[in-house]
Amino acid sequence: MFLPMLMFVLLFGLFVCGVPISFALASVAACFAYLLWGTNGMMSLIQSTWGTMNNFTLMAVPLFVFMAMMLEKSTLVEDLYNAFYKWSGPVRGGLAMASIIVGAIIGAVSGVVAAGIIGMGLIALPQMDRYKYDRSISLGSVLAGGTLGQLIPPSLNMIIYGAVCSVSVGGLFASGISAGLLLVFLYCVYIFVRCLLNKNLCPSLPPSERATIREKFQSLKALILPTALIVTCLGAILTGVTTPTEGAAVGALGAVIFNMVCKRFSWAIFKDSAIATIKLSAMVAWMVACANSFGSIFAGIGGNRMIMELALQMPGGKWGALFASMMFIFFLGMFLETAGLIMLAAPIVTPIIVKLGFEPLWWGIIFMTLLQCAYISPPFGLSLFYLKGITPEDVSLMRIYKAGLPFLALQVIGIVLMVLFPMLGVWAAKML
Repeated sequence: MFLPMLMFVLLFGLFVCGVPISFALASVAACFAYLLWGTNGMMSLIQSTWGTMNNFTLMAVPLFVFMAMMLEKSTLVEDLYNAFYKWSGPVRGGLAMASIIVGAIIGAVSGVVAAGIIGMGLIALPQMDRYKYDRSISLGSVLAGGTLGQLIPPSLNMIIYGAVCSVSVGGLFASGISAGLLLVFLYCVYIFVRCLLNKNLCPSLPPSERATIREKFQSLKALILPTALIVTCLGAILTGVTTPTEGAAVGALGAVIFNMVCKRFSWAIFKDSAIATIKLSAMVAWMVACANSFGSIFAGIGGNRMIMELALQMPGGKWGALFASMMFIFFLGMFLETAGLIMLAAPIVTPIIVKLGFEPLWWGIIFMTLLQCAYISPPFGLSLFYLKGITPEDVSLMRIYKAGLPFLALQVIGIVLMVLFPMLGVWAAKML
């Protein structure tokens, strides 16, 4: 038990010293491998890392990233929001609910949280401020809606998790639709009820500024191309026509065609998207390789066996172990970047949960929803800082923290519902 605990102590010590997570993981793994097994340990480490990186599914990462980068540089977010803005005018809280729905659609065509948060923050927040929306609702709806890209496919985190834990990426994508729709429903019901109880919280648009029937239907043209891209890319993956990697290639090509059809394509955009793709994909590759190194050494010194024994001794049996695992991931999510959290926790926790008798796909979507919480949980949720970077100076980080808390509670409620009623999280996957 001493050596596995020492690995974690040293790892978190490096985190505190500011060492990037990838290099902290690799450094601890290499030190233990060499000190315990010498050059043989280092060779085993290299072979294990090569086996993990030689995974065809991971090729989907740069393809989906390129797709997201191309779409981020178009006016897709603005077009979608304008369409829902025109339909939601007569409804109190309609602009906030539109932010949630548009965030879900952006997630389905990009899979990158930053694109949803920044895009919705720049476009939706000024509109909600104009109509005197409660600032907590407007900030919270952008946080919650923009973060749905982590859960609604195509999600980069799902690809990484599927590759690491040998879970069907297509199944995770389908389950992400189930869980994502559940959260969209919870968010919209929360906003609707609060606006019903307080009529001045998020007023409806004045009659003179509401769109006509003709303008509403004309705005739907903005949905045609994104819908076609979603159906083509995700539909091919979910129906089994293509693998996730092949579907990602379809999506990347579709994003280029989308920009061309909308007359937004330029070689400068293409170049910038390609460079951003290389940078982000390299970061993910380092994360995967280094975390695999840590995981293989941790297992080799009996760490997995130690955690399994601790899990079996938890009060409440397998349900106690499940609760402890969820709390462990939720806690790590408050401090770690999500890809690093997957690589650190998933190889350790997932085999234990599966061995206790829980369905791998169901646990996978619970894990993904816990990552959803990580994006808006203080103190280091990435979405909180994305939003802070584009809001006026009078909006403090503490105010953003407080605005996100009700939606964080709704995410926890969603997880509880999926634990109590497992089909809520996997019904879409079961239908395929």
